[in-house]
Amino acid sequence: MNEPDAEVAVECDRDVMAKKKQNIDLSDPNLASLILRLAIPSIVGLSINAVQQAVNAIFVGALGAQAIAAVSMTLPVVVLLTAVGQGIGVGTASFISRHLGAGEYLEASRGASTALALAAPIGIMFTVLLLLNLRRIFVTLGATPTIMPVALDYAATLLFGYTLMLLNIVNGFIVRAEGNTRFSMWTMLTAFILNAVLDPAFIFLLNLGVRGAALATLVSQIAAISLYIAHFSKLGGIVFVKISYVSLQTSRIRQIAFIGAPATMTGILSAIASMLLYGAAAPFGDDCIAAMGIAVRLLTIGALPVTGFCMGSQAVLGFGWGAHDLPRVWKTAKLMLFMTVALSVAYSAAVVSFAQPLVKLFSDNENVTEIAVLTCIVFHLFFWLFGIESFVSTMLQSFGRARLSVIVSLARHGYFFIPAVLVLPVVSGFNGLLASQAIAELGAGMIAMIVMFQQFSELRRALGRPTSRGIDIAG
Repeated sequence: MNEPDAEVAVECDRDVMAKKKQNIDLSDPNLASLILRLAIPSIVGLSINAVQQAVNAIFVGALGAQAIAAVSMTLPVVVLLTAVGQGIGVGTASFISRHLGAGEYLEASRGASTALALAAPIGIMFTVLLLLNLRRIFVTLGATPTIMPVALDYAATLLFGYTLMLLNIVNGFIVRAEGNTRFSMWTMLTAFILNAVLDPAFIFLLNLGVRGAALATLVSQIAAISLYIAHFSKLGGIVFVKISYVSLQTSRIRQIAFIGAPATMTGILSAIASMLLYGAAAPFGDDCIAAMGIAVRLLTIGALPVTGFCMGSQAVLGFGWGAHDLPRVWKTAKLMLFMTVALSVAYSAAVVSFAQPLVKLFSDNENVTEIAVLTCIVFHLFFWLFGIESFVSTMLQSFGRARLSVIVSLARHGYFFIPAVLVLPVVSGFNGLLASQAIAELGAGMIAMIVMFQQFSELRRALGRPTSRGIDIAG
């Protein structure tokens, strides 16, 4: 279908859509209420995702230290794969929200359709490449002979559902960008309930072990993609996904790719950092690897609610930016900053205060518990800065500031953690390994604060001008 035909088709579709009640109006003047209505379902949805990982770990932990260590060593691979989806999703969400704010509904729909069309072959390609190199990857991670077969069993099964997982990630970003965060939440909740029911059935009743946990995840991904297909087929939102809207126009793909690239690079560096973390922990034994896995999972649980708030709020920030409504952008930014810092401070204090009972949920091994408690405390000392990092990254993505977004996104792992974890464990042993995470969080937080103050200064100057249209914030 050519461009004029597509425009006619979308106008007809929008006439039908106009008769429906839009889920949330992104131009709602009650900004605080709007952000909470968007952010809370996103927080719940991603928190469900975190709880799902924790539930998997608890069931797998019942199989022994080798099983939980094997699943933990698979986490860097999962992070790497998720990074691809996050990159496509972040770029697409920024593209959609800015074009919706500008009133360009057709262009927003084209961006969404094109992103999904590109995601499927990318998922298949990564699945094949990883399956062919899985053993070498686990050797690099430092898998011991007792962990290797269990890790291969789990990861190989999980990889067969990667393309579905990638499409689900991108779909989630699309519906959140149009303000439909509730649908995303219910989809995640459905997948979680199904996974939680199937985990014990597959692991214990069918005696499939760690492979059963992977199969339960695969089935839940199938359920999620089915819900998204039904949503887009029934034209359930204001952004339409159709084959006729797929466009390989270079400028459109470039916009999505440039904004999404920092998110993907962050995920890739996170995967590399995790590989180096487990590789550095391997000489200290299986118990240390298992303890690291518990600490990293708790860190992930705390990060996802903050990320969820930013994901939900991004639609409002991007919409305001696309509409050139600078006072609304400023007010949104301040509210987002307050909430992300509050969430990260509360979680940091909770984990540091209750590290031991939290760790015991994952393991009853005394040695693993002792190591994990210390690891959790050190890893969460500066977690309160994560709220600032997340807000600044989301703000830059919403503004389309790709270069500054790269600087902030790469800080934690690229500038601080990877150099530290390569040097400090050699110099200071296990204590050096623990210090690497604290140094990375502190350093990244400082960089994010510098960029945030610079952007806020530009916003304040722009607010003082006679008109807020056509502003140019440094980036």
